[in-house]
Amino acid sequence: MTLEKHFANLNKFFIAFLVIGLMFYATEDLFVMTYIAMFILVTLKAVLTPGEAKIKIVLIFAYVAIVVLQVFMIYRLIFVNNGTGDYAEQIHILRRFLAIAALIMPVLASRFIVAGRRANFHLPSIGSAATIGLAQLARLKNTAADTRKKLCLHNIRDAADELSRHNSRNYINNGSLTEEYFEDVKATMDDPNIYVIISKTGSPVSELMSIYTKKMYNHASLSFDCQLQTTVSYNGGQKVYPPGLNYEMIEFFNQTPDARILVYSITCTRQQKQKLADKIAQINKEGSAYNVTGLVTNKSYKPNIMFCSQFVYAMLDYIDLAPFKKPHRPVSPTDLIELDYYKKLKFVKEIRLNEED
Repeated sequence: MTLEKHFANLNKFFIAFLVIGLMFYATEDLFVMTYIAMFILVTLKAVLTPGEAKIKIVLIFAYVAIVVLQVFMIYRLIFVNNGTGDYAEQIHILRRFLAIAALIMPVLASRFIVAGRRANFHLPSIGSAATIGLAQLARLKNTAADTRKKLCLHNIRDAADELSRHNSRNYINNGSLTEEYFEDVKATMDDPNIYVIISKTGSPVSELMSIYTKKMYNHASLSFDCQLQTTVSYNGGQKVYPPGLNYEMIEFFNQTPDARILVYSITCTRQQKQKLADKIAQINKEGSAYNVTGLVTNKSYKPNIMFCSQFVYAMLDYIDLAPFKKPHRPVSPTDLIELDYYKKLKFVKEIRLNEED
């Protein structure tokens, strides 16, 4: 018998034993302990299974809500006085069946949440639980330590102050790009490339975002020149300009000892480059805002309300240079590289901002 079949049979025996034990012998406290154990298993599986961070967060919130509901049900509905009527015993058995059936609520929630995403989610088995080895537990420990570091009071306070400046429904940035900036852009028209910049800035907002995205690089920008003198993106404005479309200097990226940027190029015609410059000038004139809520909801309330990678992808798509097509969901900064299967973006250089030459 293979190990896989052994675990499958053991899992069936365990489920049958659990159901019989709960049906005839379990107290309300034992039911609650079983629900909590199930909550721990499905949460660990959600964390350890590869997948989208947003889906994992929704799953975990669902599991928390379910275990609270299960505990309430046990103490308020299942284990209450059944009375002394003719059907008291039958009612008691029926209630226990309901308590046992409630065990599959996390699985049903999982399948509902991941429906349409081509993902399968099954009840954790003994076999899958056994695969949570020391290496994975060590990774969880390291992840938890990194999360605690990023969730420091300084980052939370600065991020809260930054969020208070944003508006995801109305344009609040207008004309932050100057005539001098567009003169510099005009001087780059002989360069047959547009440059995409993926960066790890180390800003408080970026550090908190990395907990959600599980990525090192959480900011994206565009530049018309390889020296990055015409870099532009959607950002918080560095408390100088309102959040939205803003010019970026190299100093913008240097907010942590391990700050670094990756520079990629994509070949373009002079007409495409001019078209991009004209579009950015149009946004600068019409107004813009940073799409904070879109980071979670994937929605934009107005055309010029975007976040950084949403802006980069939209601009490349506008001039028919998008390295891939992703119409239904906005892209993340690392998507710009990871989903570029045909390598339209060419790696130019990495800049580690705090290393000496």
